[in-house]
Amino acid sequence: MLGKVLLVILIILLVALVVLYFLGRRMQKKQAEANATMEAMKQVVSMLIIDKKLLKLKESGLPQMVIDQTPWYLRRNKMPIVKAKVGPRIMTMVADRAVFDVLPVKAECKVEISGIYITGIKSVRGGSIKPVVKKSRWQKIRDRFSAGSN
Repeated sequence: MLGKVLLVILIILLVALVVLYFLGRRMQKKQAEANATMEAMKQVVSMLIIDKKLLKLKESGLPQMVIDQTPWYLRRNKMPIVKAKVGPRIMTMVADRAVFDVLPVKAECKVEISGIYITGIKSVRGGSIKPVVKKSRWQKIRDRFSAGSN
């Protein structure tokens, strides 16, 4: 009896793994196509970064068409939103997570954009690009205790 139950569970797990494998391959193909399209559309633009925040999609101020095209499972997540002055226009854009951490506020930068998506940063006027090194949770805790013991 127990052997039959374990066999059924094993078969169900095997089927689930096969389905996840094929779904993962399909998603990888879609992502590769999207990255190729973004690379083809990429351009370097000079912009003044006004503000940057992590906001939910509804609060971001992006056009309704962009919100409608976003998958339902991503609409509740907070996204890196950047307000920037590009030429005479003030635009709301979405940044890549790695670029978002490095972008300086209230500074003029040359960035790579693809549509409304900031994909990379080339240079910062009057300074250099300083990579932000984020500390892990354990490093933060260790720093707190070491500062408290002094």
